[in-house]
Amino acid sequence: MSVHLLPEEIEAESFRIIEAEVGTHPWDPSEWPIVRRVIHTSADFEYARSMAFSLDAVSRGVAALKAGRGIVTDTTMAMAGIAKPRLATFGITASCFVGDPEVAREARREGVTRSILAMRTGAAEPGAGIFVIGNAPTALFELLRLVREEGFRPDLVVALPVGFVGAAESKDRLIFEGSELRVPFITNRGRKGGSNVAAAVVNALLILAEASP
Repeated sequence: MSVHLLPEEIEAESFRIIEAEVGTHPWDPSEWPIVRRVIHTSADFEYARSMAFSLDAVSRGVAALKAGRGIVTDTTMAMAGIAKPRLATFGITASCFVGDPEVAREARREGVTRSILAMRTGAAEPGAGIFVIGNAPTALFELLRLVREEGFRPDLVVALPVGFVGAAESKDRLIFEGSELRVPFITNRGRKGGSNVAAAVVNALLILAEASP
């Protein structure tokens, strides 16, 4: 490999390798760019089999981005990984409340995680529509509770929490309940995930939104 390749040339070659190694796949033309970018970010081909989309997730997500709907993340790392120039194109604000002192105080008072309170805070934010979870299963469980019990309706949930305790279970719950609750979602099955791959999903959606008429 030449050390003189430009970033866009490296990306193009990476995508060529991914296409060749994955081969035939079940993803439709709107889903595959998202799956491919997740693989590109993680170098993990298991995502070619483990990703899961609700029926209208991509179109709903693109529409929400084009409408300038706000993004709420469960970690500052996920927020940092989302391309700011692309957010600016649509006038989108990205927020993370897990480090907010009031969230921390209220979480201690209630004896719950900050991630739970951060989701409640985000759901109460005017204009917030896209919820991105890359780390905390408790954030996803709480978001589903808000939908189920309080009638909250996000435009899209991007959920790829990672870990050994609750991560796989929270995503299974999203897949099981999402369609019934009419919550558009993009997720994956199993323990793998992370803030970087959750951000990669959003970046892929932003690219699709830019290309959308």
